[in-house]
Amino acid sequence: MYDKQSGTIFLGKSGDKKICIYPKMANRHGMICGATGTGKTITLKVLAESFSDMGVPVFLADVKGDLAGFCKPGADTEDMQARIERFGLKEEGFKYDSYPTNFWDVYADKGMPLRTTVSEMGPLLLARILELNDTQTNVLAMIFKIADDNNMLLIDTKDLKAMLNYVADHAKEYAADYGSIARQSVNAIIRSLVNLESQGGEYFFGEPALDINDWLRRDTDKGPIQVLDCQKLINYPDMYATFLLWMMSELFESLPEVGDLEKPRMVFFFDEAHLLFDNAPKALMTRIEQVVKLIRSKGVGIFFVTQNPADIPDPILAQLGNKIEHALHAYTPAEQKKAKAAAQSFVVNPEFDTYETLLSLGTGEALVSVLDEKGVPTMVENTKILPPCSLMGSIDDSTRDSVIRGSGLFSRYSDYFDRDSAYEFLQRNRTLVEGEAPADQVPAETAKPEAKTKPDKNSLSYKTAKAAQSVAKTGAGTVGREVGKTVGNAIGGKFGKTLGGNIGSSIGRNFLGVFFKT
Repeated sequence: MYDKQSGTIFLGKSGDKKICIYPKMANRHGMICGATGTGKTITLKVLAESFSDMGVPVFLADVKGDLAGFCKPGADTEDMQARIERFGLKEEGFKYDSYPTNFWDVYADKGMPLRTTVSEMGPLLLARILELNDTQTNVLAMIFKIADDNNMLLIDTKDLKAMLNYVADHAKEYAADYGSIARQSVNAIIRSLVNLESQGGEYFFGEPALDINDWLRRDTDKGPIQVLDCQKLINYPDMYATFLLWMMSELFESLPEVGDLEKPRMVFFFDEAHLLFDNAPKALMTRIEQVVKLIRSKGVGIFFVTQNPADIPDPILAQLGNKIEHALHAYTPAEQKKAKAAAQSFVVNPEFDTYETLLSLGTGEALVSVLDEKGVPTMVENTKILPPCSLMGSIDDSTRDSVIRGSGLFSRYSDYFDRDSAYEFLQRNRTLVEGEAPADQVPAETAKPEAKTKPDKNSLSYKTAKAAQSVAKTGAGTVGREVGKTVGNAIGGKFGKTLGGNIGSSIGRNFLGVFFKT
């Protein structure tokens, strides 16, 4: 809970000592670890509520459906009364409370639809979802650049498939400027796209795309809590991890530099964090490390939630200043080695054996080490975590539906639309090149399927259509919402849009080298 008197986050108690996190150190990141059933969810809720009470927006993924209760006050049970008494929370001003909550769902079943565009995702992250090899990834990057050079928007999967087929059919025309593009690689990418669509890719990509700034706006003194329901999405681990990584990168790219603030601008909880790092290629791992390191200067704090600290690579683990570790299991030699490594990462407390305590913690207990006011890690403390103020567990469908429809963002994101983009452009101009008028513009009495009108080579429509078959050598960015992204000074450390549109995504994700490998 947020302690207004001290201006800190009251996390729990070690004996009579209050264990607190300093808000200005929250953007130095953190982790919540522990085996299943040890209390990670309780800790996450207490932290999220505290940030919200401070007016800080929060994002979290609800993998099991047990985080939806933020929107309702907690239930007064005997167990809760005992915990309130044990912690002396009445004197601290504890009360059951609800929080401003927005529910999201990629599949639009348990929340507002959360979408992005193919352009905004960019080739590096998209290649991971599609499980492409290096050659196929290079081809995908070329497709993005060709689309951008020709001002063709890549909104959804049908746009990308149309662009892939178009470039493959005109591979010789592009070879001199972009390198060879094998039909075999294009077909492999299309097959992966079809598989992605079977997993919900048609919901994943489209418009209206998420504007990350909508998550930063407040309607009350409390920071809004954005809950992404992932009960279905988690069945596709690569899609889940990549989508959350995209959101993290959007925050990094969209927010200005602010330096060290008294409290974060936003806090991002990355649950099932091991999925982010599993089988991630080296180039992607390098980008993740850079974003985690640099995003703190944007005022964003990231908390990784996972079962074991060993799930997090050492270069990233070293950047996590606030550590909350619930009990670990150590039944095998490998597990014992990991638990000993976790214990050794703490500043030793002479009052207890860190390793033995880590293995014997009860539910709702954790070893905690945070950064003090000067940014120095504190001595580890055996801590009993406070109870949350909001409802523990899930909510009924009627309550969820009421919260969704009552959101100020519902009208903006509820209706899907499909604007003119690469698919429509290529369909339209293919017809013009072949000398056919679009079907809806030919009078029925004059339409003759066997006859084709010879195109006027001096007409603007013909010239426009032919231009779509040649490589534009300007660096024109994609139009629409992709235009106008700021050019970054440190391109190698960013994921996303530093120029605008498809190629902005490509360059920002440090993919320039890909274009010259073929």
